[in-house]
Amino acid sequence: MKYIIAIAVLFCSVTVNAQSKLKKTFRFSTFYIAASGSNSLADQSVYSVTNGLNTSIETTPYDYAFTLGIRKIARFGYENRANTFYNGTERSYSDAATIGKVKGFEYLLEADWIRQQGRTFFNQDYFVRYVAQNWIAKFEYLEDNIADISYFEGSQRGRLNITNKFSINAGLIQRISEPYGYDPLEEWVLETNDIHYTSLALQEGYTVNVNTGEFFAPDGTLVAQNTEVWEAVIVPEMLSDYVNRKRDELPDQWQHSLVIGYDYYHFTDDFWLHSWGNVLPYHLDQGGEFSYHRFNNNAQWLDYSGGLIFGYRFNKSLGVFLEGKYHKYWDRTWYDFLVGMNYVIF
Repeated sequence: MKYIIAIAVLFCSVTVNAQSKLKKTFRFSTFYIAASGSNSLADQSVYSVTNGLNTSIETTPYDYAFTLGIRKIARFGYENRANTFYNGTERSYSDAATIGKVKGFEYLLEADWIRQQGRTFFNQDYFVRYVAQNWIAKFEYLEDNIADISYFEGSQRGRLNITNKFSINAGLIQRISEPYGYDPLEEWVLETNDIHYTSLALQEGYTVNVNTGEFFAPDGTLVAQNTEVWEAVIVPEMLSDYVNRKRDELPDQWQHSLVIGYDYYHFTDDFWLHSWGNVLPYHLDQGGEFSYHRFNNNAQWLDYSGGLIFGYRFNKSLGVFLEGKYHKYWDRTWYDFLVGMNYVIF
C-alpha cells in the first residue's frame, strides 16, 4: 500500500511540476485567429474581333487572408500595441531579429491562407529561440510561397556582448531545403539557347496530328487547333508543370554552414535604432549530386540576411521612420520594407 501511495504522490508531484512548467511556457503568449477580405481588381472588359465584335467580362475573385497562430515575443521599446486585439496582420520586422528583447524562451507559430488578385498562397512561419547571456539557439521553418522559398533552419551560436547595446555572434547553421539551383530544363536547351519543347512535350504524353495541325493533351483532350495557341498557351503550361514535378521528385538537401552575425539595439523616446545581420561565408560540401555546390561550379558562395528599424522625432510634430528586412539564400532573394514620415498638426 505504501508503494501505491508513494507512486501516487510522485505522479501528482510530476503532474503539478509539468503543469507549472507548461503554464510558465505559455504565460504572456497570445493565440489568435483572424480573417480579412477586400475586393480585388475591378472587372475588365475584354474585346475580340475574330468573328465580329465580341465582349466578355473578366472578373477577379475577392482577396482574403485567414491567419492562425500563437506567439510569445516581447515587444521592443519602439513597438506599440496599436490594436485592442492582435489579428496577425501587423508587420513585426523585429520577429526576424537574431536576439529578442528579453533573455529566455520565445516562439512564433503562424499559418496564413491568402488570395491575392485571384492567386492563392499558403504561408507558414514557425520558430523557437532561446537567448542567453553568452549563447543563442534558434530553430525555424519558413514557407513563403509568394517569394517561392521554403526551408528549415537550425542555428547554435556563441555570443559576445561588446556593450549593453551591441553584440556579435558566431556558430553553425543547418538548413534543409529543396535542391535550389537545379534546373530541370537544362538538358533540353539547345546550343542556340532555344529549348527543344516539342520533344519534351511528346515525352510528357502530348500528341500532334500532323495532318490537321491539332495538339492533344496526354488524356486525349484537344488543347490547341494551331501552332500559335500551342506555343503561346499550352507549351508554357507544360514547361511549368514539368519543372514543378521534377523539383518535387528530388529529395531535400542538407546544408551545413558557418554563420557570423551582430545585433545592435538603442532606444529612446525620440530616437531608436535596431539593426541585425547574418553572413554565411562557408558551406560544407558533402558531395551530393544535387548540392548547391554542383550548381555553383563547386565554389563557395555568400548567403546573408539582415534587418533595420530606425525612427527619429525631430520635434513634437515631425518624425521619420524606416523599417525592413532582407534575405538572400541560394541566390534567391525576398524582402519587405516600410518608409515614411509623420507630421502632427497641433
